[in-house]
Amino acid sequence: MTLMTPARTSDSTDRPQLGLRERKKIKTRTAIRDATYALIEEQGYDATTIEQIAERAEVSPSTVFRYFPTKEDIVLTDEYDPILLEELQARPADESWSDSLRHVMRRAVDLGTDEDPEIIRLRSRLMVEVPAVRSRMVESMSVTGRLLASAVAARTGLAEDSLEVRVYTMSLIGGLSEISQYWAENGFRDDLRDLMDRALDVIEHGLTVKKP
Repeated sequence: MTLMTPARTSDSTDRPQLGLRERKKIKTRTAIRDATYALIEEQGYDATTIEQIAERAEVSPSTVFRYFPTKEDIVLTDEYDPILLEELQARPADESWSDSLRHVMRRAVDLGTDEDPEIIRLRSRLMVEVPAVRSRMVESMSVTGRLLASAVAARTGLAEDSLEVRVYTMSLIGGLSEISQYWAENGFRDDLRDLMDRALDVIEHGLTVKKP
């Protein structure tokens, strides 16, 4: 991860075109994910095996494991982290940190819901209902936190491995992960962007204590 860069457009035309090999990898990953989601909807998470996923995706079980070390990773892993971190680094240097963060977090919500609203609901529900998915999510949070730390450190001037940056980034990642669980536990009735804003308000300003 590089330090914060000057603002630039995030339009896809500025990105280099993917080669054939990269496109094939994305196609394979997508096929594995689609097969997994379809099988889970049909028969439940626990009943879905890697062998079934491989057969539905028309790949070998070893190929599934090459792309995703565990079944939980198929549910949780996406390609958005690098894109979102790039956008965070690209925000104007004179923009407030909270505004930059809200922009990128809203972008994260939009990426998920625009692609397939049902998939993001399924993922959120599995985080609540399946202990193995929830446990794996906690492990992956530390990886995302380390990626985010570079952007936080660049904006604040603090050391990337400082206690302050580590506590802040993991508090942020942990807090945001609660949004999906809260959303699912309450029947997906809330607007996800509104929940995101509420969570960021708490992170930025702390709790509002109601007086008796």
